[in-house]
Amino acid sequence: MDLAAAYRLVALEGWDDLIYSHISASVPKEPSHFLINPFGFAFDEVTASNLVKINQAAEIIGDSPHSVNVTGFALHAALHAARPDTVCVLHLHETFAIAVSAQQAGLLPLSQHALRFEGEIAYHDYEGLAFTPREGKSLVRALGTKTTMLLRNHGLVVLGRTVAEAYVLAATLLAAQSGSVALHRPRDKVIALAAEQLRDGGAVEGVAEWPALLRKLDRLSPEFRS
Repeated sequence: MDLAAAYRLVALEGWDDLIYSHISASVPKEPSHFLINPFGFAFDEVTASNLVKINQAAEIIGDSPHSVNVTGFALHAALHAARPDTVCVLHLHETFAIAVSAQQAGLLPLSQHALRFEGEIAYHDYEGLAFTPREGKSLVRALGTKTTMLLRNHGLVVLGRTVAEAYVLAATLLAAQSGSVALHRPRDKVIALAAEQLRDGGAVEGVAEWPALLRKLDRLSPEFRS
């Protein structure tokens, strides 16, 4: 249910890209099995019942009338394999994220939202439309132990220990996007302090926010539970 909710919330915010980009989640107690959106569906059409179960090779598990975007899942597969601590991989082609990813300086520590990612955001250079095994290795290497990445000229990737955490981190990142000309930067000491405070000792994010977001969906788009 949470995965379907994340798709609907992304659609409500206008962060989706027609039928492209994905949010994947590992299936509890089923190693190397994942849930993902049916290819060809808009994010606001995703429900708990039409999510598709796949394996690491994007092969469909069980009966499903839907197909999946095998090429699109390749990025997710590389990250899930490299980071078994990750439950959810969220990848979006959001306009502001693309714009900031294309700036040489990337995300600057110019707002409280941005300070959450100080020293915790990775960058990966664009390598073309087709995602290859070689790029998978370079992507994993660039990400390291971080949970957030800007894909240069492409979009964003967020890893979460829960679906809720991945969504809330993405929402925070998208609120943090900033330009790079004639802006005021906080003092380095303040940046370091605020970044540590905002990460709250590694607490799982989304615990407090997710129930409120689900209530919002229940008001606006309750069919996601179907």
